Amino acid sequence: MANFWIGLLSLVGRVMLCAIFLLSAVGKKLPDFGGVAEAMKGQGIPLPQAMLASAIGFLIVGSVMIVVGYKARVGAFLLLLFLAVATFYFHDFWEFADAARANQFNHFMKNLSLMGAMVFILANGAGAWSIDQCCCQPKPQTPTDETK
Repeated sequence: MANFWIGLLSLVGRVMLCAIFLLSAVGKKLPDFGGVAEAMKGQGIPLPQAMLASAIGFLIVGSVMIVVGYKARVGAFLLLLFLAVATFYFHDFWEFADAARANQFNHFMKNLSLMGAMVFILANGAGAWSIDQCCCQPKPQTPTDETK
């Protein structure tokens, strides 16, 4: 019974962790592609349309990989790259003053926490109830006549 709860909580945790990335991609970046690209251009991001298309791909592919637990470490790396770039360009609290600085600092710290979660997945994998755990782990070797 404990394995059931570990599996369920692992899956729910992966879904909760990736919800912000999936919703950002399909709820904001895709529907307002032009506006988001303009905002990126205003922040000094080179080739904003190409970078936005890449970011959307990283967000969707990375999130799905983590949620289903297939090559979750690769998915975590994609999201970690996205977070590092987005945090540097969009949450540069050191460039602001007063309330705006505090607001950007909160976003910076939120992203830092999410980066920590990605590093955790890089180190530990997706966990229980994941494709990686069910199908992709090496099977223990059983002795054969040749190895006895």
